[in-house]
Amino acid sequence: MPGISKTNAARLLDRAKIKYELVPYIVDENNLAANHIAEQLNEDIRQVFKTIVLHGDRTGYFVCVIPGNDEVDLKKAAKVSGNKKADLIPMKELLPVTGYIRGGCSPIGMKKAFPTFFHLTCKDFDYIYVSAGVRGLQLKISAENLVEYVGAEIADLVANNAD
Repeated sequence: MPGISKTNAARLLDRAKIKYELVPYIVDENNLAANHIAEQLNEDIRQVFKTIVLHGDRTGYFVCVIPGNDEVDLKKAAKVSGNKKADLIPMKELLPVTGYIRGGCSPIGMKKAFPTFFHLTCKDFDYIYVSAGVRGLQLKISAENLVEYVGAEIADLVANNAD
């Protein structure tokens, strides 16, 4: 792809022979929210997933990948990951723990393989978007292939909104 340099996440997918598309978008440093990305890509916000790293009281770090307009439900996340309680990790820990920065955290290619959980709505779509590992670049990929590749479980992870 001319002009787009491959990220570590993309190289890992290449090695595993998994089809994906790298999709660039314009980064707004003041708005790293998934809805900004969805608007840029002209895609349904429910297909643009964000990667959230949590720390459980029993198992340590784990990852939740949820639709961009949802909030992770800490009780549900704790339960599916085998913890009594779980909290979002402090922002300053994100880079040392995962190797990624806020707005560029991919579920693929973290420093260590952490238990990973995708919200069950990922199965509703032929493809979803996740960060390619840098701000300004998304991976368009089959949710099924991605879940299988990272060895993730599918679970209900989001707070129920009254919308």
